Amino acid sequence: WASLPNLEELRWHSFPWPVWKPPKDPEDLTSIHVGAYVLSQYYPGEKSKSSKDRIKEHIRRWHPDRFETKYLPKVKQEDREKVKEGAGVVARVLNEMLTR
Repeated sequence: WASLPNLEELRWHSFPWPVWKPPKDPEDLTSIHVGAYVLSQYYPGEKSKSSKDRIKEHIRRWHPDRFETKYLPKVKQEDREKVKEGAGVVARVLNEMLTR
C-alpha cells in the first residue's frame, strides 16, 4: 500500500488484494478467500489487532469513496473497470464480515 501513491500508473496486479493467491479477476475475490486472508493467524501485520480491527482497517482502504478518488484515476484505462469491480467486491465482503 505504501508504494501505490508513488506509482504513476496502476494495473490490476498493482494492488495488494486481500487474498493469499493473487487473483486473476474479481470472481477470485470470494468471501471465503478474503476472510481466510484477513482473519488468518499468518496475517501479515500487527498480530495484536482483533479480527474486527483488521476488517475495519481493510474497509478503510477499500471503501469506494476513498478508493475511487485516490487510486482509480491512476489505473490504466483497460484495467479500470476490472479494478473498480474488484474493489467493490472486496468492500462488500468486508462489510458482510463486520456485520457477522
